[in-house]
Amino acid sequence: MSQKDLKKGSGVALIPFLLFIVIYLGAGIILQSQGVDMAFYQFPSVVAIFIAVLVAFCIGKGTIDEKFAVFAKGAGEENILIMLMIYILAGAFSTVAGAMGGVDATVNLGLSLIPARFITAGLFIISCFLSLATGTSMGTISAIVPIALGTADKAGLNLVLVMAACVGGAMFGDNLSMISDTTISATRTQGCQLRDKFRVNLLIALPAAIITAILLLIFGAPVTPTPLDDLSFSIIKVIPYILVLVLALVGMNVFLVLTIGIFSAGIIGLVGGELTILTFAQNIWTGFTGMNEVFFLSLFCGGLAAMTAHYGGIDWLISHVRKFIKGKNSAQVGIAAMVSVCDIAVANNTVAIIISGNIAKDICREFKVDPRQSASLLDIFSCVWQGIIPYGAQLLMIGSLTAGAVSPMDVIPYLWYQQLLAVLAIVSIFVPFAAGTIKKDPWNWEYDCAESAVPAKIAAMKAAEETPVT
Repeated sequence: MSQKDLKKGSGVALIPFLLFIVIYLGAGIILQSQGVDMAFYQFPSVVAIFIAVLVAFCIGKGTIDEKFAVFAKGAGEENILIMLMIYILAGAFSTVAGAMGGVDATVNLGLSLIPARFITAGLFIISCFLSLATGTSMGTISAIVPIALGTADKAGLNLVLVMAACVGGAMFGDNLSMISDTTISATRTQGCQLRDKFRVNLLIALPAAIITAILLLIFGAPVTPTPLDDLSFSIIKVIPYILVLVLALVGMNVFLVLTIGIFSAGIIGLVGGELTILTFAQNIWTGFTGMNEVFFLSLFCGGLAAMTAHYGGIDWLISHVRKFIKGKNSAQVGIAAMVSVCDIAVANNTVAIIISGNIAKDICREFKVDPRQSASLLDIFSCVWQGIIPYGAQLLMIGSLTAGAVSPMDVIPYLWYQQLLAVLAIVSIFVPFAAGTIKKDPWNWEYDCAESAVPAKIAAMKAAEETPVT
């Protein structure tokens, strides 16, 4: 798609999303300035997104039925449904494991092995490793947060910083993992190899992770030191968490992992007498319903994002970013900006890459940007923003799993990994320290080689036709 072929779109289509952000963040900021407790939970986010959806139905052409079809297609998109299932299963696992005493046992085990001052950094490193092995930030958060929550409470750690460490570690693997949706989408749209993109990406992400771990070691010490006299635990009650972590690491489907976690916790609770059949079932249901807010918000957000794209909002954003590209460096900045605004608009990093990937590929061809670098930038900046926006699935899950003790807005200032990753990625554009991993010939993508051969073949055919027959 050339620049002249790129649709200009309509900025009007962005109004509903902007309205949601203004209502959700505006109400929280105003109430927080007034000293209201849990300010960002006073005006329900689901109501804010519902108002935005109503506005979206009032703009754009078409009948109500046509608009609802677009909304329903977005709300029922595969990635949205996957997130919704992870939400409710994670809620059920957390609730059942807590009811049978698994959280206390796991926390006591951890505190008996690791000094409290190292726990925050340790949780970040564990989250990095788990997300890198599994390729899913949502699965990592659902597995690690229940443990982190109990540990932070008992050890007197800064709960907000601990949650930020978990999210940062989860986004590390979401960005880098070979089996992550974002990695696959970025390399496919740019036409480069997974291993090549990984090498470029690693030299940017690893320094950010190391600096973050050092900062967490410095600032992650207990804020209210608590005597840890009673650290007794039953190793049997730790089994569900070990199962979830190990099965996730070996690559088992996240739905199956969480389901096994739920029933292993339930069986241990039944055998130990902490649960009955009825209370087991009730705790599963409590876990499901405890994720109501994030469930409905994600559902509405998926539908609204589809309507925004359908009525030209994303095309408008991309066309305006495209205007500022003048050379190789600005092309890379433009690719980063393009995927960033897409993720902010649709709140889904995989979808943001898919939307902007083909345009990025054209920009690479025109301005000779290495496709491995563009794939890395697409993945990095989509994950940076996905791990920062307060209405993104990752931060919303933190709010739900902590029962509102930590709001998405509380976590944002402590998301050091995402912030460092963005800074290092921008620096890599102007000081190409990651370029050392790139082979001499940047145009190694297969379809580009095939396309580059086409003009030569055509010229040879024409020459053959023009050659007199002897």
